[in-house]
Amino acid sequence: MKIEKEHKNKSIGCTVDTCKFHSRPDNYCTLNNIEVGSCMHQPIEVDATCCNSFQVKTTF
Repeated sequence: MKIEKEHKNKSIGCTVDTCKFHSRPDNYCTLNNIEVGSCMHQPIEVDATCCNSFQVKTTF
């Protein structure tokens, strides 16, 4: 994954402002792409999926 902190990716919306890739205050991701994962074998609800590209922001 390439980190593009200079611009927001308007194809990836994000409201997780504790992620180091969050574009503040615009609610977009700054990565070129993300990987979506699951915490269940066969997810059937939104809560069973997650962004595997998430990394916690070190300063708030």
